[in-house]
Amino acid sequence: MLAAVLYGQEDLRLEEVASPTPAAGEVVIQVGTATTCGTDLKVWRRGGHARMLRPPTLFGHEVVGEIVSLGEGVTGWNIGDRVVANNSAPCMTCFFCRRREYSLCPNLTFNNGTFAEYLKIPAPIVQHNLLAVPPDLPNALASMTEPLACVLHGVARSDVQPADRVVVMGDGAIGLMFVAVLAAFGRQEARGKRQEEMNSTSRLPVEVFLFGGNDRRLQIGEQLGASRTFNYHQLSDVPTVVRDLTEGWGADVVIEATGVPAVWESAIACGRPGATINLFGGCPRDTTITISTEQLHYNELTLKGVFHNTPGYVREALSVLASREIPFERLISDHRPLKDLEQAFQDMKNRQAIKVAIEPGT
Repeated sequence: MLAAVLYGQEDLRLEEVASPTPAAGEVVIQVGTATTCGTDLKVWRRGGHARMLRPPTLFGHEVVGEIVSLGEGVTGWNIGDRVVANNSAPCMTCFFCRRREYSLCPNLTFNNGTFAEYLKIPAPIVQHNLLAVPPDLPNALASMTEPLACVLHGVARSDVQPADRVVVMGDGAIGLMFVAVLAAFGRQEARGKRQEEMNSTSRLPVEVFLFGGNDRRLQIGEQLGASRTFNYHQLSDVPTVVRDLTEGWGADVVIEATGVPAVWESAIACGRPGATINLFGGCPRDTTITISTEQLHYNELTLKGVFHNTPGYVREALSVLASREIPFERLISDHRPLKDLEQAFQDMKNRQAIKVAIEPGT
């Protein structure tokens, strides 16, 4: 079969490799759509990932496809079922899993190789994170289950409350997903209020301020519900702008979604006393940041590193996508065949695409 193999920094090659066959407990799917992701872009540019893969390796981790082969002992699935497979599954038995802290499981089974004609799904993922796709949900949307699950996990860990002012730093797919989910949270809170209460307030329960570097993406952020958007290229001091927006205090919650150490430091500076700072974007290995101990202590800041997703959020993400209440299709910049994968990453690198739906069968 034809598959993408990552060999190092920006060294991605399409090669003929052996088609997979399932062992006991595994399934093989024919890939229908594999969406690109900001994590894929970072891994491609950096040449690897601290947790998920080391080159040379099959590449890609967001996928929807149809089951074409079942391993021994697999029950509950049939040939032809259309499924979404998360890129990981926890062991369910370790110290962290027993405490339902699944994203911290040291035995996470990761799976890569979605940019290919076929993909083998390991037994733990079949058991815990393989889901049937609703018939009317398009492949490209269903394929976004994994990143949306990460975002839902991130929102839950951010302790967002009604009337909060939330800053999202980063206008990539993950940052835009955060905006959409947070804005939807605001709309749900609004629907829960009496009409007279809504008439007495001048703003939504949650205000989302998006900071990014691309005007087109910022426009999409507005379409997804951002209250205000700002191009950081036109600003000299982002924390000062945030304080100006919040009566001099700073944001209640800040979500960093770039994975750049300097932006982590800026995110911390944007928070008010008592703020929660979600350091969501994964930085390169061995990088560090500088934090003011005085600010951290006396302002009672809560800094959270939030990683990956859990089985519960995977299921919730697919449900949110199936509801079609949020127009996530605005994040799909293009549909391309597998042979155009390299160009898709070049377009993402040049900020000409957000997510690209790779369709090996075309």
